[in-house]
Amino acid sequence: MTHTLMRTYIGTAAIAAMALGAVSCTQSAIDINNPNVAQSGAVATDPTALQLLATGLFADQRGTRQAQITNTGILGREMYTFTPQEGRNTTNYLVGINVGGVQKLDPAGFANGSWNGQYTTLRDILFFNTFVNAQTGLSAQQKSGALAVAQTFEAMMIFELLETRDTLGVVVEMNAKPDSILPFVSRDSGYKYVLNTLDAAATKLQSAGVVIPFTVPPGFGTSVAGANFTTPAGFLLFNRALRAKASVYYATLGGGAAAWTAALTALGQSFINASATTRAQFDVGPYDTYAPSPDSPNGLSQATNTNLYSHMSIQADAQLKADGQPDDRYTAKIRTGLPSRQGPGGSSAASTLGFSMWPTTSSPVPIIRNEELILLRAEAKLGTGDKAGAIADLNIVRQNSGGLPASTLTASSTDAQVIDGILYEKRYSLLMEANRWPDVRRYGRLNTLPLDVTTGSNANFVAKVMPIPQGECLPRLTSKVANALGPNGQNNCAP
Repeated sequence: MTHTLMRTYIGTAAIAAMALGAVSCTQSAIDINNPNVAQSGAVATDPTALQLLATGLFADQRGTRQAQITNTGILGREMYTFTPQEGRNTTNYLVGINVGGVQKLDPAGFANGSWNGQYTTLRDILFFNTFVNAQTGLSAQQKSGALAVAQTFEAMMIFELLETRDTLGVVVEMNAKPDSILPFVSRDSGYKYVLNTLDAAATKLQSAGVVIPFTVPPGFGTSVAGANFTTPAGFLLFNRALRAKASVYYATLGGGAAAWTAALTALGQSFINASATTRAQFDVGPYDTYAPSPDSPNGLSQATNTNLYSHMSIQADAQLKADGQPDDRYTAKIRTGLPSRQGPGGSSAASTLGFSMWPTTSSPVPIIRNEELILLRAEAKLGTGDKAGAIADLNIVRQNSGGLPASTLTASSTDAQVIDGILYEKRYSLLMEANRWPDVRRYGRLNTLPLDVTTGSNANFVAKVMPIPQGECLPRLTSKVANALGPNGQNNCAP
């Protein structure tokens, strides 16, 4: 159905209109323009509408990022949210309910997020595309540039949904009716849709001239990223980086050799810099930026979020440098000595560690960085049989970002050992960037995550997927739409 929150987003102006209606009873007395609904006549004739709608899309994308980080962070044992008034922010991610002898997360519980925001964005993309295609004042190049940005974000939203729902599948179709019950597709089809959508956007960017026809937020420019992603050519580098990441994921989930090769091709077309030696060089990439400009604060910031704690295993598992000090990435990202906090109900979820990546509410959050691209290349090289090249790439990051000695891996090491090496580097290089849980799952290593509940009916439970929200499921139970409940007819809406 994918519309639980969509009505809320586009309904704000309607609420305002009803309030103002109390002042004037005539329809012609006042006009309320809602820039989130691109098909409206008022917006279609507004010369500032394209910028307003584009700003909304970037805000939508930014709005999904923090929840994606925290949801996957808890499930991947990177963090806890210790809210004293609401213990379910801790426990609901760590315990399940028994369904037919299988422990699953409760679809009516807290651990069912990272859904409404993505589908709100996808619906706004549909409106944005409708608006752009209808504009006679935009050139073909301008339309290509605008639509390519929207298509890139479309692929990004579906990729985020695949990261959290995996084998449950996703809905990729959008139409103008917010109450439509649209079918699920399988994980395989979802990844193919993401890859094809990114490629279609890349084609448009190549024919978009030299200027995107609206202002792109500062996190995509030189003020934060160290590179310029604000032009069609620059945004194409970002698009290809996402393509490489999606290809690597797909390669480990059934895409095989063709997907590994495609990942290497896309990496070569991205902003990867494998000669990086400094923190600034590793950090190059597009970022989501926050207050004071634009006006949304970073809710992850330790300046205001005192409930966000690091998992203690991040400290325990950090490898040591030659001088006996821990991995530089641990030292740079983790705060120690915080007041001890513990989850409710006698859970072993407890910590005295926090994060130091976001010191202020205006601290930017990366979308994808050069450091990640180098490690994705290590995966792709291993996948194509270049074990020595994979080890060399992980060592670039290990030695220059972590300050650690070179890996002891060699060409005689097993593939599994090299994967373990890559996953260690990704764990600390990409801490709290929404990668750990999807990474260990796609390599069949969920059993390597530390356990926070070791006794009782939920002992040894590690979630494989986030559930489809119950509000999405209920209308599907009586639907006659093919695959309304899940790909291949499985009832993914059952708890």
